[in-house]
Amino acid sequence: MNILLTGATGFLGFRTLERLVQLSEVKSIVASGRVLRDSRKIIHPKVNYILGDLADEGFVNSIIKNIEVVINTASLSSPWGSDELFYASNVLSQKNIINASKIKGVSKIIYISSPSIYYNGEDRLLIKESEPLPKKFVNNYSKTKREAENLLQQSYLNYIIIRPRAIIGRGDTVIMPRLIKAHSEGRLRIIGSGENVVDLTSVENVVESIVLSINAPKKALNETYNITDGKPIKLWEAINVVFKGIGRKQIDKKVKFNFAYFVASILEVVSILFTKKEPSLTKYSVGVLSKTFTLDISKAKKLLNYTPVVTTEQSIEEFINWYKSSYEG
Repeated sequence: MNILLTGATGFLGFRTLERLVQLSEVKSIVASGRVLRDSRKIIHPKVNYILGDLADEGFVNSIIKNIEVVINTASLSSPWGSDELFYASNVLSQKNIINASKIKGVSKIIYISSPSIYYNGEDRLLIKESEPLPKKFVNNYSKTKREAENLLQQSYLNYIIIRPRAIIGRGDTVIMPRLIKAHSEGRLRIIGSGENVVDLTSVENVVESIVLSINAPKKALNETYNITDGKPIKLWEAINVVFKGIGRKQIDKKVKFNFAYFVASILEVVSILFTKKEPSLTKYSVGVLSKTFTLDISKAKKLLNYTPVVTTEQSIEEFINWYKSSYEG
């Protein structure tokens, strides 16, 4: 089997590549990304790195040759940014991949989407893939991820869409590092009661779902799957475990949700009208840090035969050890 892995130089892509080279059925892997750092480079005879921009139609056509399965982990993932930038990174790239896949005879596309498309500002428990989506998405990221899903669902290609919730573990440069940075700058507070329950997802469990998707039976194709660790936790307890593990003071100061939301609203207006930079706090971030948000993964268990292979606690420990060795070692 010949595979194209997009986003191979990112957090999830790198961890996926680590696993793919171990699979006997995988003969070759075209690993695509924008910038390759030495810390995320895998030297293996199966791997051929080709760097470029997926929004470039010619580049995409050049890398989809003799490819049977495309695993698209590439994405611009941020709570803030222009519609044009997100469109190019998340939608135009998907269009190019789909068009080239049709021409070149790709048998399956596995797309990593986002459960942020479910977010409606309320507490939500055990969200199913079939539940109605908000009429208006919370930001350009979730909007364009849904657009990319739609393109794939309407493509007549075989596909599997995965919606992993809050990926954590070794190599995470987004979720926990953002919180650590805010903590270091004295900006982090518990928003609301601090009792909100959420799903987190070990990167290893997401990789497991990708591997299952590669070998998925026919009945599992052309479906969308929620993926989590399967055991919701109290978010702020987990955050404080990380801070304790890396030798930082734990967070105990709280702010009311309404106040934090008001501040975020002001910061967003200032950003839009004046600075054009990502605000230090967004309305979506306030919601993510204060609302209960869990996913139902029964569909993935039933059709993909998905079972989490590591726990949230193990992933947090993995992150702590990696962070200390990488940033404080």
